[in-house]
Amino acid sequence: MADLVILFTSIGLSEQKAKETLKNEVLSSALKDAIAQAQGLLGSTDIDKATGTLLYSMVSRLREPRRLAFLTQHIVQRKITTELQVSAALDYVKSHPQDPLDEKAFESACGVGVVITPEEIEDTVEQIIRKHKEQLLSERYRFNMGLLMGEVRAAMKWADGKIVKNEVDMQVLHLLGPKTEADLEKKPKAAKAKAPENETKEEKSSTVNGEVKTEAKSLMEQLRGEALKFHKPGENYKTEGYVVTPNTMNLLKQHLEITGGQVRTRFPPEPNGILHIGHAKAINFNFGFAKANNGICFLRYDDTNPEKEEEKYFTAIREMVEWLGYKPYVITHASDYFQPLYDLAVELIRRGHAYVCHQRGEELKGHNVPSSPWRDRPVAESLVLFERMRKGMFTEGEATLRMKMVMEDGKMDPVAYRIKYTAHHRSGDTWCIYPTYDYTHCLCDSIEHITHSLCTKEFQARRSSYFWLCNALDVYCPVQWEYGRLNLTYTVVSKRKIIKLVETGVVRDWDDPRLFTLTALRRRGFPPEAINNFCARVGVTVSQTTTEPHLLEACVREVLNDTAPRAMAVLEPLRVTITNLPSNAQSDVRVPDFPADESRGSHVVPFSKTIFIEENDFREVMEKGFKRLTPEQPVGLRHAGYVISVQRVIKDASGKVVELEVTCTSSDSAEKPKAFIHWVSQPLQCEVRLYERLFLHKNPEDATEVPGGFLSDINLLVFNRTVMLKEDPGKI
Repeated sequence: MADLVILFTSIGLSEQKAKETLKNEVLSSALKDAIAQAQGLLGSTDIDKATGTLLYSMVSRLREPRRLAFLTQHIVQRKITTELQVSAALDYVKSHPQDPLDEKAFESACGVGVVITPEEIEDTVEQIIRKHKEQLLSERYRFNMGLLMGEVRAAMKWADGKIVKNEVDMQVLHLLGPKTEADLEKKPKAAKAKAPENETKEEKSSTVNGEVKTEAKSLMEQLRGEALKFHKPGENYKTEGYVVTPNTMNLLKQHLEITGGQVRTRFPPEPNGILHIGHAKAINFNFGFAKANNGICFLRYDDTNPEKEEEKYFTAIREMVEWLGYKPYVITHASDYFQPLYDLAVELIRRGHAYVCHQRGEELKGHNVPSSPWRDRPVAESLVLFERMRKGMFTEGEATLRMKMVMEDGKMDPVAYRIKYTAHHRSGDTWCIYPTYDYTHCLCDSIEHITHSLCTKEFQARRSSYFWLCNALDVYCPVQWEYGRLNLTYTVVSKRKIIKLVETGVVRDWDDPRLFTLTALRRRGFPPEAINNFCARVGVTVSQTTTEPHLLEACVREVLNDTAPRAMAVLEPLRVTITNLPSNAQSDVRVPDFPADESRGSHVVPFSKTIFIEENDFREVMEKGFKRLTPEQPVGLRHAGYVISVQRVIKDASGKVVELEVTCTSSDSAEKPKAFIHWVSQPLQCEVRLYERLFLHKNPEDATEVPGGFLSDINLLVFNRTVMLKEDPGKI
């Protein structure tokens, strides 16, 4: 350890930097190799600090160890002498994984041999300053000098940055002279326009040409922007961590011939439950990313566990995808590929990458499982045993097929196939062995030539195994990209936990309106556009997000404001008699269907001597900040053209207010009231169900918040009210 610290400091690293480097075993090993190769090329143990700095910079960013000697040679021979050239070299080798490298093209891309004299820099700076001279003289030192630097660097890519900056500074000083007191004064900041109190940037949205628009960016704009971060179809090898094999470029060429360079994604739910709000983000991301980039998206059921799959789930999943406004390019099933998946498993054994194991299920749980005594079983023996598994000659749990690899989270040799004597929804009793997610997912993506395998963050630990399996079988390897899953407070979205709620009778079924499954939200009346808007608000994030339900509800209100005709209703009615109207007084009041846009139509409601208002729109005792009806404070009746004032408060024997006697005045002649309230006259009755949150605490799954578990946190309040409506409820 001490020897390596001395070695690393000998090339110019500080002692602290050298010790930090030693903590990274891969980096320290690569740096040691680079130093040894450099010393061999120089014929000396002395490496100057400039060369050492470039070697460290190269090694710390290199993702292709096989290019280490090639790059080290160019640095030691002083063909690569700047950080800019190191970055260009790394970009080139990353985008050219095939052998052999075209050294001439490499050196051209890295500026090897390009010499830029101080005179050339001076001339270029002079030309660019002349171009901006008028603006420079006007704005003086408030001019953005970075613009000058950027234009010079664009014109002279390989020029030394320090020399360029010095030349720019010197010529600007020569043109403008020293800074004056006026130059040193801070420029006052422009005052920001104050947004209306009831509006926030996050809450402004609309729908244009089928796309959800927010004041910042629409979901489609976000997804198009996300495409800039992702690889282009056929350029999978440019992705961080992607493993390049001798056959990779041929496979990618074949892939492009099949897809025509089109973006392909897939939404792969398990048909063992109903989709929830988190799946809405996955649907929007997968289908939306494909749509935003003129691609296609498959709906692929991951139906490899026949014990938990039911027809109702297959149907409900498809309905929810279409309800959200997306049409799958094609609907497929993992079970469509059972035979080719089995054939690939046989090939994996033949290549020595898989073996039949007899460890029991309980022994394989967790991450620190004991090594299998059958790991080195002969290939021929595993082939025979795997065929016996397929023919049903073992009991469940007696044998599994395991892959010889270690996952990123340290899990050793994940299971590829297990035995299940359960009839499959689609294939019946044809199979008694079924592939696992770790085995199936990447191979189905490969078979369908998916370009971007988009999944939630918890699958990041499976990315290396995803690449490993495709490369072990020498098949086309897509790229897995992870994004943060969407979580909501005051609910649970785990299928296992929702099943518990159903089985214990806490909720009636998967579509209980207090749940946040998509079928429940649809039954509750949430428009699909609102759910898509919500996903756009949450954004295309990599980090996990936990959101309050009120943001989703705000999205619902926005959509309904634009799409649902308004009707006035009273939930807790309080009788109001207008004493200065005749007993037979009755008139028609025209009410706009959409108050924000009265041009979209209206309807007529009756207005008479007796009306009903909400109980909480009246206070017998005036309270600070209360703007509605009190004995001292009149209030307007929405759309009626009247302002009412209390004359008498009538109570029952218990002291509860049961009726108000008021007088009305035309709103044209009365002083403008502080508020207008809704009302109904000659009402119809209807049942309205008001649902409280299902759970009492914000995080019902958090043991520190709810020690008794989520089932102990149920909020049993569900209200059924008979209310007064102004018109036929069928129109509401």
